Amino acid sequence: MLFERKRNGAAGLPWAYFRLRPFPQIATRVMQLANKDDVPLHILSGLISSDPAFSSEVLTIANSPLFAPRVPAASILQAVARLGTRNIQGLCLTVAVRAYLGKSLSQPAMQAIWRHNLACAVIAEKLAASGPMDKDIAFTSGVMHDIGRLALSAIRPREYTDLLESHRGSAESILESEQAMFGFDHCQAGRQLIADWRLPPAFESVVAEHHADSLKGKEWNMTGLINLSCRLADAAGFAAFAGCEAAGYDDLMSELPARERSVFPASLELLASEVGDKIKAVESA
Repeated sequence: MLFERKRNGAAGLPWAYFRLRPFPQIATRVMQLANKDDVPLHILSGLISSDPAFSSEVLTIANSPLFAPRVPAASILQAVARLGTRNIQGLCLTVAVRAYLGKSLSQPAMQAIWRHNLACAVIAEKLAASGPMDKDIAFTSGVMHDIGRLALSAIRPREYTDLLESHRGSAESILESEQAMFGFDHCQAGRQLIADWRLPPAFESVVAEHHADSLKGKEWNMTGLINLSCRLADAAGFAAFAGCEAAGYDDLMSELPARERSVFPASLELLASEVGDKIKAVESA
């Protein structure tokens, strides 16, 4: 895929020109393996354990209130066995995204992206658990959905930070500004990253369409669930940029199927508190 950089009339440049640093390889391989139904647990746990620093973070978060284990896991193998391969996929992705952001997490703009992704994941998991969809895949999809912002923040960190701090408007309105700055937006960048980093292609529609107007209140599949979870995260105070104008909670709740609506928090304050507690559990781990 080729993207054009439009700012100041710059000539079109191939995506490969930007030379992004690679995503943590352990996480990429875990994502690929965990996507298979018959992967032996000892193979998966051995892969995670091969990187001591990565496995230490995985084990710490696995034992945190985010996953609320009844009995703490003493090893990666125990964590994988108790959480399951689908859950460990989202857990490893969470650790990898935090590692990829690195020191930039000290910046408010990057911290907002990190928390937005986690908030979307927590809400998506809660919604999926109320209906027929896989809650572990929903959590992973939530962490994954804004992965394209990692590319934009790596390509032009200062300019993209300035955009995040100054932009005012709806969540999807920033796409036009990203197009003007880079020649592509974070949804398009995310789709390309899935291919470049060889992440499971099943997540492509989630990454590419989480701002699509056509999904609002119409499609209740995983992509539609993440679309709504993203907007609920904004409403709960976990938007990807400070000037995001979120939709009203009642309007968002009206898009939920009856079953999911009946078990979802009745007030925005309650949802924000639940999500905030989960995020603190990860950040303090």
